[in-house]
Amino acid sequence: MNKLKDNDIRQVLLKYLSAHYFDDKDTKIINEMGVLHGQSRVDVAVINGILHGYEIKSESDTLLRLPRQIEDYSQVFDRMTIVVQRNYLEAVRGIIPIWWGIMLVTRSRNGEVLNIKEIRKGKLNKSVNAYSLSHLLWRNEALNILKENGLQKGYLSKPRHDLYRKICGSFDLSDIKLMVNQQLKMRENWRAP
Repeated sequence: MNKLKDNDIRQVLLKYLSAHYFDDKDTKIINEMGVLHGQSRVDVAVINGILHGYEIKSESDTLLRLPRQIEDYSQVFDRMTIVVQRNYLEAVRGIIPIWWGIMLVTRSRNGEVLNIKEIRKGKLNKSVNAYSLSHLLWRNEALNILKENGLQKGYLSKPRHDLYRKICGSFDLSDIKLMVNQQLKMRENWRAP
């Protein structure tokens, strides 16, 4: 039997998420969402009032990048879930933070059908970093936030990092989460499955 690859699991996960959020028009599902300007890339992100990332580790993967990914994702996502096969289930339990959820992908007896089930629900992340979260905004989106709030003076030609700092100095984390969430959901034709 062939080893499963990320894409095999991604298809099952996307089908599961699409069914789960089928009639929720306020939910956007994104493939391969970069965080911290591409420093890491989460496999699937669900945006719907919170940011929920899903990281896939198939039997074809290694766990070498996982500690760095945990560090990066923990700065940005409200919730994280790791999606694994049985071969990595125990190993990831010892690596991921307790607030991460776990989903297990298994094959049917004949090996042709993949099933996915939640093993651990996970909890809300209490350590989202406002500055890291603001990095999800494109420059024009960050500038629009400043303009909408009358804060653009002196920032129209500044680099995006200055815009992020201004946003973080002007709003609290809950407001930044809301604004980033709204901007991400408004993007058209952006990494949709």
